[in-house]
Order: sequence, then C-alpha cells, then structure tokens
Amino acid sequence: MLQSLSVENYALIDKLNIEFKQGLNIITGETGAGKSILLGALGLILGQRADISTLKNPEKNCIVEGTFNIEKMNLALFFEENDIEYEKQAVVRRLITPSGKSRAYINDTPVNLSTLRDLGLMLIDIHSQHETLLLSNQDFQLNVLDVAAGCNTLLSKYQQTFASYKKENSKLQELVEEQKKSSADFDYYTFQHQQLVDAKLTEGEQEALEEEEKELSNAEAIKVELQFCNEAISESDMAIIHSLKSCQQSLKRIKDVFHKSQSILERLDSVTIELKDISDEIEGINEKIEVNPDRLQQIKERLDLLYTLQQKHRVSSIAELISLRNELESKLSRISNFEDQIEKQRILTEELHAQAKELAYQLSDKRKNITEHIHTHIEHLLSELGMPHAKVQVEIIETELTRTGIDRVELLFSANKLLPLQNVSKVASGGEMSRLMLSIKTLLAKKGDLPTIIFDEIDTGVSGEVADKMGTIIKEVSQNIQVINITHLPQIASKGDYHFFVYKESGDAATSTQIRQLDEQERITEIAKMLSGKSLTEAAIQNAKALLKS
Repeated sequence: MLQSLSVENYALIDKLNIEFKQGLNIITGETGAGKSILLGALGLILGQRADISTLKNPEKNCIVEGTFNIEKMNLALFFEENDIEYEKQAVVRRLITPSGKSRAYINDTPVNLSTLRDLGLMLIDIHSQHETLLLSNQDFQLNVLDVAAGCNTLLSKYQQTFASYKKENSKLQELVEEQKKSSADFDYYTFQHQQLVDAKLTEGEQEALEEEEKELSNAEAIKVELQFCNEAISESDMAIIHSLKSCQQSLKRIKDVFHKSQSILERLDSVTIELKDISDEIEGINEKIEVNPDRLQQIKERLDLLYTLQQKHRVSSIAELISLRNELESKLSRISNFEDQIEKQRILTEELHAQAKELAYQLSDKRKNITEHIHTHIEHLLSELGMPHAKVQVEIIETELTRTGIDRVELLFSANKLLPLQNVSKVASGGEMSRLMLSIKTLLAKKGDLPTIIFDEIDTGVSGEVADKMGTIIKEVSQNIQVINITHLPQIASKGDYHFFVYKESGDAATSTQIRQLDEQERITEIAKMLSGKSLTEAAIQNAKALLKS
C-alpha cells in the first residue's frame, strides 16, 4: 500500500506531500491542474526514465520519495536476492540532478533502474484509458487465468521444476559439446600422453645424467690429472711420500737426544697415512673412469629427448613433464567416461522434463476449467458497464514447454453479438478496452493478487448510469486493495473514502501545483462543481449531497 508520496522540484511542483490511505482514494481537479504530473512523478520511483526538462528549477535536484507498507506482500525474498535490508515499510527514492544524472534508492540502498522497475511492478499497477498493450501480453493473460484458478502454488512448483530441467539440460548440452571437442582432441592427447609414457620419466634422472655426461666428456683429461696427482703423492722419484719418509728417518736419528722430535714424528706418520689413503683413493677412482664413447652417446641421446620434451611442452623439469603426463591421463580418462556421464545426464534431464510436462498439463487443466467462469464474470461486468452484448472467450493453445507452462493464450472479444470473436487487440476500441481491463482487474483484485492500483481517468467517454456502475465496481475493488482513482466524474468521485483535490497556486514568481485532502464540506462543494461547473447552484449542492449519501 502506498502510504505517502513526496515530490520536490518536478514539473509544476515546488514541493508537496500526500498521505494516502487504505480503500478508495479519489483525486480530482481542473484540467491542467497537474493530476498527470503526479503520475509522472510517481513513475520516477517506479523505474521510468528521467528527463531533466521536467525539473522545475533547472539548478536544483528533483527528489521523489514514496513510502509503502509491504508487510503483507511477501517481498522478503526480493529484498534478500537484491541485498537490500527488508523492513515492513519500504522507502523508495529517486533523485535527478541538474546534470541529468539519476540515482535510485530502496531503503537507502542504491539500486539500478531495473531493480526499481521490478519492485515497482509489485507495488503499483497503473491503469489508464490508453492501456491497451497489456491485454495482448501473454504473461498478463496467463496471469489472469492463474490468479482466477488459484494456480500460484502449482505454478511455483512447475517453474522450479522447469528451471531445474533447463539447468540440467544446459549441462547435458555442455557435456555433448565438450565430448565433440574432446573427441577431436582425443588422438592428439593420446599421442602426447604415449610419448611421455614411453619416455619412462624419473625424477632426478636429468641431473644425474648431466653429471655423468660431464665426466664422460672429460674422461681423458680427468685421468691425466688424477695420474699426475697420484705420481706426485706416491709414485715418482720425487713423490711427496718419499720425501716424508726421508724426514721421518732424520727425526728418528735425533729422537734420543731431542725429545720434541717425537711429536713431530707422530704427526708426520699421520700425514703419511692420510696421503697414502688419498693416493689409493685417486688410483681407485682413476681405474673406474673410462673413456666410453658408446655410453656418452647414449646419455646425449637421452638428454636430447628430455630437453626436446621440455621445450615442446614449455616446461623446465622432468617433474613438470610427469605432472603433464598425469594431467593428460586424466583428460583421456574423462573423455573415455563421457558416454557414461552423458547417459546419466540425459536420464536426469528426461526425468525432469517429464515432471515439468506433467505439472504443465495440470496447470493447463486448471486454466481450462476456469475459463467459463472468467467469460461469465467479465461479460456480466461489461453488461453493467453499458456493453450488454459483449462476448469474451479465452482460447488456450498447447505449445512447447516455456517458463509459464505449456499454454499460449489468446483473448478473443466482440462488442456486438452479430460480430465474430476476434483477437482483442484488433477489434476493441479504447473505451471498450478500458472497460474490459477494469472487469479483468476487478477479478484479479478479488483474488488479492494486485498491489496498489491507480485508475487514471478510465471513465473517459462514460456518463450517467454507466459511470455510476463503474464507480460501484471501483469501490468494490477497493475493498480488497488500495485504489487511487483520478476522475472527472462526480458519480465516481462520490464513492471515495478519501478525496484529494489538485489545484494550481499562483505566486509572485511562478505557478505551482498543490494537492490537499478535502473535508466533508469541501467534498460537497467540489462534487457540486463537477456537476454544474464553477457556478454553484443549490440543485448541484443537493445532488452532491445525495451522491455522497448514496
């Protein structure tokens, strides 16, 4: 329910605040006073596009703010999905700057226009004389059937199942496409994998081979140097060990007379033993080192293979090649298992499709069962609204599964019993369309499926008894939901629970639009003016009192 509307610096409005109530809120005023301006301002917080030409003062911001009571509207999920704090009162604000920038807020949380529009559709339904496109809208026509038939729970279950079917079907298509692509790559992956398997890769092998290659490549030079070292230590005439032995003999000759020679002698013995050990080790190493061109060639070939594989796959180690081999092995395994995966996914998708189709047929049956009631209800109201020969028929045609089920709806209409039923958008005039829409929305309102509804001069072209009946119907609608009705007919204005008057106020600098709620006496005067014009007559006043009393 719209509780209040605040407008600042919009068109002819400097600043105004309106508080609306539950029930039937009537808005009247002279032509050009600004009733349509109020709707334009309201449209801003419902997500309509902004135009800086509507700023009354081009140097100031335009601000429109609406407060809605949403306690009974089941909107908590919408607020959660859009990350907006949920409260029982929703404050929707729109700000337009002089530069043309637009900002929108819901409960002080910045939102985009799309989110604002989505919420606006759930908060307010504006019905004007020129509203014709909606009657031809498939979603609207199906919604009429679903509300009348009480399909909300079933429709919700269907849409959840249909969404699951679409999701799983997308997964199935992705798997099929991936299989096609992977099948094309299978031979390539197999070749790559087999090449790495045949290489018999071992971590640490490359480092060991590179070390062995250095040794074999320099075997002759190594043996020469080792032999030189061995000769220098123990084998030549001038070998170090021979010199040490001579030193030992000299020290032995004086050890009896020079006791310090004993410790030096012991140290020389230790050095001699160490050098002899080094000499033996060098000799052993030298014997093992061999010039082996065949083994060197084998190592070079093995290293060439490893380097080639690393360069080909753009890696720098055997560990990375092993990782790639394992990865290719996983890919090949997945490709081999695609058939099983696809079959499982196909079974799941078909099960969900069957479930969705079953629910869609249940929906279709409920829709078909309510059509006769809809025909009777709408034709009865149209008769009361001055169209006694009008005929309506809802034609349901089976289609493929969609978000709304398996039905396509066509609303057929004829205003004259002599004329055949045709698509409503092709044969209904503006006035007929307006009364038809009022009849439909009366049906929806009784089911409690509409938010606040605004009727914008839908009574244009009617008068007398038809106008009175239209007012009665609108009044009945307001028993279930809040109705704001902009009208120029006293028969309808008199039905209101609350009456607001829009007028222009001229100041020293400019003219501005204002609105105020009328008290009982002011209502009598306003309705009397609507009956007789500006020149009030006693008869008009009495008629106004009679209308209000009735």
